[in-house]
Amino acid sequence: MTMAMVMLTTFLVLFLSLLFKIAHDTLPCYFINPRRIKKVMERQGVRGPKPRPLKGNILDMASLVAQTTSQDMKSINHDIVGRLLPHYVAWSEQYGKRFIFWNGVEPRMCLTETELIKEFLSKYSTTSGRSWQQQQGSKHFIGRGLLMANGKDWYHQRHIVARTFMGDKLKSYAGYMVECTKEILQSLQNAVKSGQTEFEIGEYMTKLTADVISRTEFDCNYEKGKQIFQLLTVLQRLCAQATRKLYLPGSRFFPSKYNREIKVMKMEVERLLMEIIQSRKDCVEIGRSSSYGTDLLGMLLNEMQKKRSEGGLSINLQLIMDECKTFFFAGHETTALLLTWTIMLLASNTSWQDKVRAEVKQVCNGGTPSVDHLSKLTVLNMVINETLRLYPPATVLPRMALEDIKLGDLHIPKGLSIWIPVLAIHHSKELWGKDANEFNPERFASKSFTPGRFIPFAAGPRNCVGQGFAMMEAKIILSMFISRFSFTISENYRHAPITVLTIKPKYGVQVCLKPLINP
Repeated sequence: MTMAMVMLTTFLVLFLSLLFKIAHDTLPCYFINPRRIKKVMERQGVRGPKPRPLKGNILDMASLVAQTTSQDMKSINHDIVGRLLPHYVAWSEQYGKRFIFWNGVEPRMCLTETELIKEFLSKYSTTSGRSWQQQQGSKHFIGRGLLMANGKDWYHQRHIVARTFMGDKLKSYAGYMVECTKEILQSLQNAVKSGQTEFEIGEYMTKLTADVISRTEFDCNYEKGKQIFQLLTVLQRLCAQATRKLYLPGSRFFPSKYNREIKVMKMEVERLLMEIIQSRKDCVEIGRSSSYGTDLLGMLLNEMQKKRSEGGLSINLQLIMDECKTFFFAGHETTALLLTWTIMLLASNTSWQDKVRAEVKQVCNGGTPSVDHLSKLTVLNMVINETLRLYPPATVLPRMALEDIKLGDLHIPKGLSIWIPVLAIHHSKELWGKDANEFNPERFASKSFTPGRFIPFAAGPRNCVGQGFAMMEAKIILSMFISRFSFTISENYRHAPITVLTIKPKYGVQVCLKPLINP
């Protein structure tokens, strides 16, 4: 046999092996399991729109959203479910509260029944998680950090990360939050003194929350983390585009412009993160510090060192970078959006702005808010909750069943994603009354309401690990902001909420600021 024939035979063997692997991985995921799940759910009376081969209902969803978001809203109207989740509105009217639809070849069942949502989120935290498609879609964005981890990996990562958001450690962040807020407020005051009256407040809130998460969790200031935030913002947009496309095995290796762009940015983000990580490691190695620190990055590095000395390999540098990306993103964007939407609502509802300002003045006695003050700011807490109800960070909460489970009267087969439309539940007139689409913080005066109907941070063991951090940060920033300025919505503000993984104002939020003479 000639050398050429040997090479050809070897190539054919490798090629056939690759085809076999693709077929082995693809057939169950793309054809066998979806058909099985479809039959199981149809026997239980759960049906939905007819899927297209491989693409499912992706094109239908993309077309409907494109139509409803093509124009701005005519006024500041909070009835946004039909705008951001038009497919939910159409399919729930046609098929009822429970229906099944297809994100490519991934079957998803819509679930809006609050008792079942409560049971699912509280009881099945380790037997449900992120689907294969979701993990692939976020691979270059936040990788396999806590947000995308499943099973034992999720449990282990949650255990490490949770320590940075508990008790005295959480309280210790308040000083950083106050200092960062003072800096941004001074910047706004200087701009007002120079004659500027209108501000796109979202830009300032994004810079502020990015500075806070940089200092509290990564021991660096905003300027050092600015490049990372900018790159992650672009990666977020690209990953949002990917969720509207069919993922095929091996497609990430295709030399497309999209793949090249996203990989270059991912490498740059990780290069910048490695600089931060390496500087921390260098301090320990040269003896300047005895540990990697007590912030999130320090705890992750300490855990990696501990596992290495014990012979374990449960955490590595890639996972540390993925956790950093997760919290660089989640730690500032969701809170920045909460602050931006809250200011928009208070700017267009000045009577509630006055109520919050009066409460802050009484509780804080004209001074800087402390941790002890926050629990007494009940009106502000009501306003924040109402903002989270009307404009939650994410429109939907997806979880895949990692094994067969029993949920109420339903048998949920392994591989079926449970799709909880958070935005629709938060705006449901059946759950919240006829004024469900109106800004009315008074509804949160009572703490007793149906479990499962208010889930901005999810619920159960797999809820948002940084929930306490976000709420403390929002209260400190808003109380300081409202003590320094009165504000109204600008005539230039165009109300046009859109979804780019999170709910954003398409053109930002323009407000007119007026410094208070006697804050």
